[in-house]
Amino acid sequence: MFLRHGLLIPLTRRINGGPGCSSSLGLFMELGPCNIRGPLQSGSNGTEWNPYSWNNKANLFFLDQVQSSTYADYGETISTTEDAAKNVQAFVTIFFETFSKFKGREFHMSGESYGGRYLPVFASEIVDQNSRAAAHGFEPINLKSVLIGNGLTDFKTMWEGYYDIQCKNLSVVPFQDIKTCVSMKQQLHRCLKMYQKDCIEQTDPTGCSLAINFCSSALSEPYRTTGRNPYDMSKPCKGEELESSLCYPITKYINEFLDRPETRKALGVHPSIGNYTGCSEEVGMRFVASLDHYHSNQWYIAGLLERGIKVLIYVGTYDWICNWVGNQKWVMALDWTGSAEFTAQKDRDWIVDGQVAGFTRSANGLTFATVDAAGHMVPYDKPKEALTMLSRWLEGKDL
Repeated sequence: MFLRHGLLIPLTRRINGGPGCSSSLGLFMELGPCNIRGPLQSGSNGTEWNPYSWNNKANLFFLDQVQSSTYADYGETISTTEDAAKNVQAFVTIFFETFSKFKGREFHMSGESYGGRYLPVFASEIVDQNSRAAAHGFEPINLKSVLIGNGLTDFKTMWEGYYDIQCKNLSVVPFQDIKTCVSMKQQLHRCLKMYQKDCIEQTDPTGCSLAINFCSSALSEPYRTTGRNPYDMSKPCKGEELESSLCYPITKYINEFLDRPETRKALGVHPSIGNYTGCSEEVGMRFVASLDHYHSNQWYIAGLLERGIKVLIYVGTYDWICNWVGNQKWVMALDWTGSAEFTAQKDRDWIVDGQVAGFTRSANGLTFATVDAAGHMVPYDKPKEALTMLSRWLEGKDL
């Protein structure tokens, strides 16, 4: 946890995705007060100051959101976001009761990637439990907003986005050959029909698994053969790099730093617990087995908006895996009482230091924004723009 002095400074909680991945990536690679940029050098503790940390604007803490991820070993397994939400809500309640000086403080929840699944459910659990808090002697949590970066909120629209982002002149020049794009387009309708029937309209594990396999083969596999980074279409990444470092060598240095004996000792990691793992394959497989990825989460977003919780959806335009096209589709189709005014808005540029940072639209508490030339991890690729965005958001200003 990283604090800024001042009773009016808001509190922001950050999670990363996976499922089962550590928020240490957000901490040491993206927006924490210190970054790890390379291997340990003599005379250095391995970290360097991050001038664009979100800690400049908020009290900030990071949470590994699923038990048994990273160092965690609690003897309990979690395999769905709904189950994880109960633990997260309990943790946040205990946090405010333990650190009572933060009671009543504005609370903002942020995350990226699979956070697009986690955060709508986690935030909704907090809102729902707030109505019961007073009866049990707890002060309600003052949740103000949710910020989701390059999130996986609705897989159905992401399937559509996978075709658009590869075959249309959007973020980058179309890089699939025409023959492949024709095949993808022909199979897209069948994919969406199967997915709608077996993954949304009814819970059919066998049918949904078949739909997912078909959609993945038709729309995801063509990208994986291009040799491009799935988190940044503008960069190459071979399969072995993806497996070993998520296409970012810095992740290896973060793992090494967190596995140093002095780091483990400082963090109070018990010697019986194994090496630090940036992403837990075990946790990921449990969530896959429960088909947790394929729930539609936009209705949680609608519920939050109806109850006055603001929502910011921001997306780096170079990301493929959770691309801006798929995110824009579900945002524009969202059914809530403010939707007519939101869809009537026109996209406009948002500016940082005189330069266009992306486009945005906003109405009735919902904001959608792109970040030009950023990949999956916006604060890593565009730290100044990300901090400016956060600052304006917390201050209640338009981007």
